[in-house]
Amino acid sequence: MKILVTGSTGYIGSQLVPELLAAGHRVRCLARNTAKLPASLAARVDVVRGDAFDRPSLAAALGGCDVAYYLIHSMSGSADAFAARDREAARNFAAAAGTAGVARIVYLGGLGRDRSGLSEHLRSRQETGDVLREGSVPVTELRAAIIVGSGSASFEIMRDLAKKLPFMICPRWVASRCEPIAVRDVLVTLVGVLDEPRTAGRIFEIGGGEVYTYGELLRITASVMGRRVRILTVPLLSPRLSAYWLNLVTAVPMFLAFPLVEGLRYDVVCEEHAIRDLLPCRLTPFRAAVAAALQREVPAVVEARWTGASTEAASRPWPEALAPLVDGRVALSPLEPAALFDRVRRVGGATGWYFANGLWELRGAIDRALGGVGMRRGRRDPVELRVGDAVDFWRVERFEEGHLLTLRAEMKVPGQARLTFEVEAAAGGGSRLLQTAEFHPEGLAGRAYWWSLLPVHTLVFGLMARRIAAT
Repeated sequence: MKILVTGSTGYIGSQLVPELLAAGHRVRCLARNTAKLPASLAARVDVVRGDAFDRPSLAAALGGCDVAYYLIHSMSGSADAFAARDREAARNFAAAAGTAGVARIVYLGGLGRDRSGLSEHLRSRQETGDVLREGSVPVTELRAAIIVGSGSASFEIMRDLAKKLPFMICPRWVASRCEPIAVRDVLVTLVGVLDEPRTAGRIFEIGGGEVYTYGELLRITASVMGRRVRILTVPLLSPRLSAYWLNLVTAVPMFLAFPLVEGLRYDVVCEEHAIRDLLPCRLTPFRAAVAAALQREVPAVVEARWTGASTEAASRPWPEALAPLVDGRVALSPLEPAALFDRVRRVGGATGWYFANGLWELRGAIDRALGGVGMRRGRRDPVELRVGDAVDFWRVERFEEGHLLTLRAEMKVPGQARLTFEVEAAAGGGSRLLQTAEFHPEGLAGRAYWWSLLPVHTLVFGLMARRIAAT
């Protein structure tokens, strides 16, 4: 089949595309930023630049496709705002798919029966399915709870809690019941529905076949890691306080932790198993799914991770017409350009920032306290970089091998910021590093932020450039 995959750079989409190719399908990937697709994958698929809010781009992407996977949903912003965005995107997609003659839409939604008792996020996920069904194209909707796999935000929360805290004071939601499912089983089901026509136009609940409380999930995760956790349940922690606590303890930032925590207050258990009658398969037990996820994390590099989803800050258009405030540095290096750029590409993560790492960590801690992403995301890979990668509280906006790296700020700042490194050959041998920090302030607060930190920036940016250029 000719298949369109939206959300192809996201956690599920980036793993689904290779599975579809292995099954013999022709795949087209729709992405707002096509540079985020790994080169090895982009060479095997048809890549189309587009957006669910841009109807003409949807028409071009869907043309000639038999099936379309809809893997788009919002997580940040107020509940009303992200729900409205999800409705608009789904409505545009359903209309464009109908016009293009697509035979089926496959959508991965959230598990939960009583919609009035669900969180705003889960309710919006199910509402998206309803909007897609308002179109003329049959929809196959798969509803899942926690997806267990390396790089999954839900799994990383459980892993971080089990790893760092032998004793936890938890709210009452740890007694809520959940039916997790291994990411491998999700992918098998997403691909399998294509060959089973009886799955068209239906909603299916998918789970791993084992039901646990969230407290039990934490204990099992710790057990697989060779650890033990004790949990004390108290009735005082609200979802917001719980999310703030997770924001401080785990790598998951506030904007993602809050909708996830809200969803934990409700039971999410499969009440029917019709999909397994149509697509029988051996489900992965939770303990085995956790072990597999941990094994992939060490020492292997996790190809797909929740950090691949850009925040609102990194998605905003850069105001090219306005002149930014600039801190520019030039440093000469005895290294050849390739060797110097190799130092540039390792910035952040375990390598650090070459100077004043303590100050960078302090800035990250302040950002976490404000609900930002902080420094805990690290890097996907200690050496390799590609557009869209998270690097601590930055995101790779541009990357040209051996020459250019531009990072877009995702920390909490009153404006928009980016940091660019350029490497070029120097006359007479060696190379030159051009390091440029740019900032577009928003109002008086933005200007006050820039000028008050000017002495710190002068010290840190100046010595950072010199240290990078050193041998």
